[in-house]
Amino acid sequence: MIMTTKKLTLMAILTTLALIIFIVEAQIPLPIPVPGVKLGLANAVTLFALFYAGRKAEEPSPCFFSASNVFAILLCRIILGAVFTGRPIAFVYSIAGGLLAFAVQVIMKRFVSRKQIWVCGAIGAAFHNIGQITAAVIITGTPAIAAYLPILIIAGILTGILTGFIAQFTLMRLNGVFVKVL
Repeated sequence: MIMTTKKLTLMAILTTLALIIFIVEAQIPLPIPVPGVKLGLANAVTLFALFYAGRKAEEPSPCFFSASNVFAILLCRIILGAVFTGRPIAFVYSIAGGLLAFAVQVIMKRFVSRKQIWVCGAIGAAFHNIGQITAAVIITGTPAIAAYLPILIIAGILTGILTGFIAQFTLMRLNGVFVKVL
């Protein structure tokens, strides 16, 4: 598939938006006494991009994103987020969680509608936490860290529902706007 200027521009805008959200969120501590829990609002941009793509046969769009386009947005946000926040170890945890969550969300997209993006967000967030804890266990060599997983999964599901609803609401409100602008 040929990368059009319009598609590349929209991918850059979405990457920038996700990166800004990620950096701002990294500066604001949550008033929750559980370390490692964050809202993950930048993931709303990834979900938006994934579902903006539509289903090729059902919803053709001149700016159709393939899963690889959305993956590029995610990967750029993770790499640049680690660079801009100055936390290289965050890259390892983010990439582990991001890859697993993205794979699950791509599969789930086939089974959920645009009115159920929040479900995809919740399950993706749970798998993101599984990926991060797996990376932490491997890096530290401390399997006891896995005991923390149930707390993170519950928090992840709740925050995933939020990011899913944000992506779903945005997609419904902007339906067709990007196509008209670009």
